[in-house]
Amino acid sequence: MNDLFTWAALGSLAGASAATLLATNVIGGLIGPSGDKARKWIAIGIALLLSYVTAAFADEAGGEKWIIAFFNALVIFSAALGVNQFPPGNRQATQASPTQLAQGREPRILRSWV
Repeated sequence: MNDLFTWAALGSLAGASAATLLATNVIGGLIGPSGDKARKWIAIGIALLLSYVTAAFADEAGGEKWIIAFFNALVIFSAALGVNQFPPGNRQATQASPTQLAQGREPRILRSWV
């Protein structure tokens, strides 16, 4: 049991990101193909939940911990979904199709990841 998730692991960036990614994929898989568009919302919800639960247990922090928890949730979400991979060449091409490139329409430098 000690090799799986622990409360300390869920409180770290790596653990929270892995838990967010895992839970999002499992829930999206259970929903089925119609859940594909909901995955990003499921992921941000789980990231916010984990971040605010972690903030609730932080005794030494003041009231600003709730603001920091929001930004930590964005970091967890970004790490879980891989939105922090820049430049876009590091990600799979989703916006420009081969026919668009063949017709001379170059992909934009900054493409949407959603």
